[in-house]
Amino acid sequence: MKMKINWGTGIVLAFIFFMGFILFFVIKVQSDSSYDNELVVEDYYKQERVLQKKLDSEQNAASLTQKVVIGQDDSSVRIIFPQNFEASKITGKVSLYRPSNQKLDFELPISVSTPYLLIPKSDLAGGRWDITVEWHYNGTDYRNNAMLTID
Repeated sequence: MKMKINWGTGIVLAFIFFMGFILFFVIKVQSDSSYDNELVVEDYYKQERVLQKKLDSEQNAASLTQKVVIGQDDSSVRIIFPQNFEASKITGKVSLYRPSNQKLDFELPISVSTPYLLIPKSDLAGGRWDITVEWHYNGTDYRNNAMLTID
């Protein structure tokens, strides 16, 4: 006695085998502890506070009437702070991030007596730099970001 399978039966069998295949892997991933399927980090609330602090700092910087200006001239990168702030009370750091080479990343502390900070271009390799200025003045945090291409 020979069993004959028509098109409809073949499609149903293929569908059942496919569902079984997928179900096998779903059960394997859910039951095996070596697969980390958590979408949230362990210190989620701590990271949320850090992110909120960054957003608040960026909002503080955006609400200033005189903004921080990050630019360049022939010999240096210049970060100009608001003129109405007393320069000696400005503290913080400037982070220079090189997307193409992590070894070139560095940070500079902000300690100025004039309302601007100069970074010599001779210290910077040519190409794209992401610059983050995190600074404090009279108990308020500010954060400015810029992208510059050094030639």
